[in-house]
Amino acid sequence: MSAGTGGAGTVASTTPSTQSASSAPDIRAEMRRGAEALAKPAPPSKARGITSDLSVDEALLVHAAGWEPLDLVCGVAVVSIPAGVWNWGRGAISFASDAHNAAVDQAARALRSECSKVHGHGVVGVRVDVAVRTHHVDVEFVGTAVRPMGGSKERGADAAQAMPFVSDLSARDFTLLLRAGWMPVGLAFGASFVYAPRRTAGAAMKQKTQNVELTNYTQAMYAARESAMEKMQLSALDAGGQGVVEVKVTEGPMSFARHVVGFTAWGTAVRLVAEAHQLVEPEMVLPLDDAVVTFEAGSLRGGSKARKR
Repeated sequence: MSAGTGGAGTVASTTPSTQSASSAPDIRAEMRRGAEALAKPAPPSKARGITSDLSVDEALLVHAAGWEPLDLVCGVAVVSIPAGVWNWGRGAISFASDAHNAAVDQAARALRSECSKVHGHGVVGVRVDVAVRTHHVDVEFVGTAVRPMGGSKERGADAAQAMPFVSDLSARDFTLLLRAGWMPVGLAFGASFVYAPRRTAGAAMKQKTQNVELTNYTQAMYAARESAMEKMQLSALDAGGQGVVEVKVTEGPMSFARHVVGFTAWGTAVRLVAEAHQLVEPEMVLPLDDAVVTFEAGSLRGGSKARKR
């Protein structure tokens, strides 16, 4: 520090080294403040993020139809099957069919409960995973809860609309269904398991070297199919539906019991909510992701060179 004399008094000047020392940040204090900020919980927010397994196109379609996705919901159920039911017998295996239907019903109830918690009106795009094992049936439903835009919490007056619907329709099919004046009301399921009767020793020996129909399996398949389809239709009627769309079936002998034929059918039960069915006019769609056409630059020259190629 240097001092000078003048008429007004003494004037002090600070060296550059002193200025840089005073302006340097305190690293320890900065780290302490950062750690304290991370330790504090985030302030509460009423906003809720949207979780959905819909693609971008499907989300835009749902919004265009006046609906919005809310959250990804799931319903799971595991129901036991009594031991010994897969042994040889005759007729339908009611224990296995009842366990299958109970697992589906409980999983659907759990899915609706999750949908109600986020104030949804239904679940679309449900992925159905059903596994029938020796001692239990596993059912898992995963889909996206949706509701009409605007936050309305009123679902409907009658029983079919009072609870959230469950549908395995894609967002595109759901939008088309709405435009036609229909609404999904729930998943309709039907399952049946039937014993294939034993063949006699004589019939087995005769059929061993021949290409003949195995009538015991044919009869078991027909019986299982009729029972499963009837159960699916009754399930749709109980849900308040007028029909079932997008029906899917699985059939064939069980992997762990080849003498048992299983048939499972499920689809989305729908009902008409408009006064009459609305005709959906086709619309022109022009894709903008056409494949790029490649060519050789030399082909643009024309003339003899292009012809020589």
